[in-house]
Amino acid sequence: MADNVGLSTPRGSGTSGYVQRNLSHIKPRSNYAPYPKDYDTRQYKQRKPDEDILNHDRLREIEVKVFDLRDKLEDEGVDEEEIELQTEALRKKLSSGSGNTPKSDKKGQFKTHQVHEQAAAKIEESEKLRRALGISKDYEEGSHWKKQEERLRESLGDR
Repeated sequence: MADNVGLSTPRGSGTSGYVQRNLSHIKPRSNYAPYPKDYDTRQYKQRKPDEDILNHDRLREIEVKVFDLRDKLEDEGVDEEEIELQTEALRKKLSSGSGNTPKSDKKGQFKTHQVHEQAAAKIEESEKLRRALGISKDYEEGSHWKKQEERLRESLGDR
């Protein structure tokens, strides 16, 4: 074997003596930092829901209900003009009555594909919690420690 790699002789080892390199070995990085040094990048940023997608889903739910009514009325044999009047009335009622409330299934859990609804619900939940705890909107995480540190510096500077 060349360069002292592998077995000195494959005799009696039950192998051919062929040496392969370890493809799963990860070389350590010399410039690796385990966490970002910038405080702003470490802060939690809440995911913003896409309003266009939320609006599209809301309008889609309205159209599904309107189509169900239309289908039911057509099965009953109602005149086409009457169907149009009733579907328009239902569409106006649903579009004016429904807000931007996210829809979830029976258990209160969202389906996996409803990420924008989840984000909107999370923002609403965070707002309720913020109001309940009396936290101001311009509160910055860790600001208490900064104020405490400033007071300590001022008291040390007065000596």
